[in-house]
Amino acid sequence: MLWRVRTTLPDRPGSLAVLAQRCGDEGVNILGLQIFPGVEAVTDELVLRTPEGWGLADLAELIESAGGRSVSGAPCTEHALVDQPARYVQAARAILAQPASFPEVVARLFDAEPDPVTGPDEDPLAAVRDVMDMTVGDVLVQVRRTAPFTATEHARGAAMADLVSDVLGRSRADDDALAPAPSRRVGFGADPEYVVEGRRVLAVVNGTIVGMAVVAEDGPEPGVHPVTLRVDPAWQRRGIGTRLLIDVARQAAGTGVEELLLTTAADNQAVLPVVLSAGLRGRIRMAGHELIVRIPVRDLKPLPRV
Repeated sequence: MLWRVRTTLPDRPGSLAVLAQRCGDEGVNILGLQIFPGVEAVTDELVLRTPEGWGLADLAELIESAGGRSVSGAPCTEHALVDQPARYVQAARAILAQPASFPEVVARLFDAEPDPVTGPDEDPLAAVRDVMDMTVGDVLVQVRRTAPFTATEHARGAAMADLVSDVLGRSRADDDALAPAPSRRVGFGADPEYVVEGRRVLAVVNGTIVGMAVVAEDGPEPGVHPVTLRVDPAWQRRGIGTRLLIDVARQAAGTGVEELLLTTAADNQAVLPVVLSAGLRGRIRMAGHELIVRIPVRDLKPLPRV
């Protein structure tokens, strides 16, 4: 059986050799090793093949007898033996192809879980999970696992987040350069007028609605309300979606809403640029084939009443 195990060893010569000797004595084969250096201790990640019948408790006892501390692990497959630099290159390629997949890709990369669907009260391991925060523009991405994240992994996660920020920044610049002219059928060259009607904000050109943002009356949690955002294809890439999101967020803030919930398909390339362009701080996660962004609005300045 294969296991991926992490342990902290004293940073002194021979400590890894002691662990290798103990494993050899017990018939445990070390198939893979990754080292995360620290100031006073070193975190080692090992892929081990154990005799039949071994469990995590047996592995913990073996590793602790060799001086290891903070042992954590789980069964794994041969995929754990993939070269680590190759994994990061593959992850980078996946993110470049689909920046919105960042939470899911980076969670797999670090053998973690994206921001959970359930609340902390519903997660029995919440108290022992370590959290890594990564920021893409103003959007917070979190991944969690029981094994503590090392300083090296935090640096790698930050580098991946910077990659996404760069890709989205260049995409916005390309969109501005290639933005099509508005359709001649509705006010060629005209700027939209933004109209607030209750829980919705409309983008209107010469009496025609070209975009709309609507906040639902009810949500999955108290204070959390879904928002629907639509822009006519002929008027996309002109900042209308960004303006609608900003205005509807400020409008919602004046009605007691605490967070907006923006849900779209996981392969929607437009949602992250819109959120980032709006300058709204959000939290993003993947759930199956959906991309979900939670946007706090409680601290926004409400729209003035007309």
